Amino acid sequence: MNRMSEPDLILASASPRRSALLRQIGVAHRIAAPEIAEVREPRENLEACIRRLALSKARQVRERERASKLPVLGADTAVVLGDEMLGKPADREAALAMLARLEGRSHRVLTAVALVGKHGETLRLARSTVTFRRIDADEIERYWDSGEPVDKAGAYGIQGIAAVFVEKIEGSYSGVMGLPLYETAALLDAAGVPRWLPVALPPGPA
Repeated sequence: MNRMSEPDLILASASPRRSALLRQIGVAHRIAAPEIAEVREPRENLEACIRRLALSKARQVRERERASKLPVLGADTAVVLGDEMLGKPADREAALAMLARLEGRSHRVLTAVALVGKHGETLRLARSTVTFRRIDADEIERYWDSGEPVDKAGAYGIQGIAAVFVEKIEGSYSGVMGLPLYETAALLDAAGVPRWLPVALPPGPA
């Protein structure tokens, strides 16, 4: 029997990237997307907002899926320029404007991850700084035409074509993708959620 086919966790996210990152560290899980309005409350601190949204997602799915008794992992990611959260672009013009603001400067990416289950509620926050190189208007337009920015916070996906825009990263690469693996593994290990590592391959020729 394939042990990874039996879920030990519910991921409160419809993001294929978060699911892939969980599989990367050997976490058997199933997906149950939350229905949470991802908006910042008036005068709410940015980090407090990201923490609240991640925890709200996990709590909502935990309540909905209580019969399963599985712990629930929620996450929320924000691209932040100054004190402004850059969400998913509404259209082409919004995406081009976001990317024009990000090019040639540094911005922050905040990702909170929350675990809710019989152990209680735990939460961690990853902070990263991403610096973009200079990008001309034609390149920004061609990037939009690729289709990649459509559903991405800040109008870019670091794991895709936009990797060529990144001059440097300080912090968690997986956190910029949407699920900081160091922080996530720490939460899962503390709660006793199994992580099934792949079978070790035999050593190759010297």
